[in-house]
Amino acid sequence: MEYKKILQLIEQGEGLRIEFKQRFSTFEKFAKEMIAFANTSGGFIFLGVDDDKSIYGIASEKSDLDLIKETAEKYCEPKVDYRIEPAEIKKKDILIIEIMESKIKPHRIQDYKNELDLNTALVYVRINDKSVLASKEMIKLMQTQTSGKSLNKYEVGPKEKFVFEFLDKYEKITVKELSKSANISERRASRTLIKLVRANLLLIHTKDNGENFFTYAG
Repeated sequence: MEYKKILQLIEQGEGLRIEFKQRFSTFEKFAKEMIAFANTSGGFIFLGVDDDKSIYGIASEKSDLDLIKETAEKYCEPKVDYRIEPAEIKKKDILIIEIMESKIKPHRIQDYKNELDLNTALVYVRINDKSVLASKEMIKLMQTQTSGKSLNKYEVGPKEKFVFEFLDKYEKITVKELSKSANISERRASRTLIKLVRANLLLIHTKDNGENFFTYAG
């Protein structure tokens, strides 16, 4: 990456695709950021740069390279694809870790389970400048997208009509609102909304705290 481009990215500050880390703290914290980028649209972690854009540099390039490799391979399930580029900024060494958007979402913190458990899996996504826990609905959508299963036939029944009537009145709806208003379980409400997203009738949105709401598509 060109020196000028690096400076531009640092000057932008943290955001959807940029995260600053003054130093490598723990495997779990670093894995959280890598997973969030992989589950969203990819991004860059600048190691040796503080949140206020101050350049601290790194103490040992080899040591940090080893830690990052171990994080991606042993603390992310499945493994996360990444590239590392060393750079010198203001006479200090930093590392730029580029995480690719994954084609096998969702990634989670390694829990040594054979399959992803919706109730316990730590799956992160990137929302603005934060890495937050993904909702069950977001995880289900990632699983659907990865499997490549399309929703060819989808009949609109009473629950779906209720969703449309609710949206016509309030413009957005959550799983809890549908569950309470339609007097159905949250599990059934979640399944209904996810199917409507898969049918391209609704869009899913995520707040800064990781909570989801749904609106009409288009």
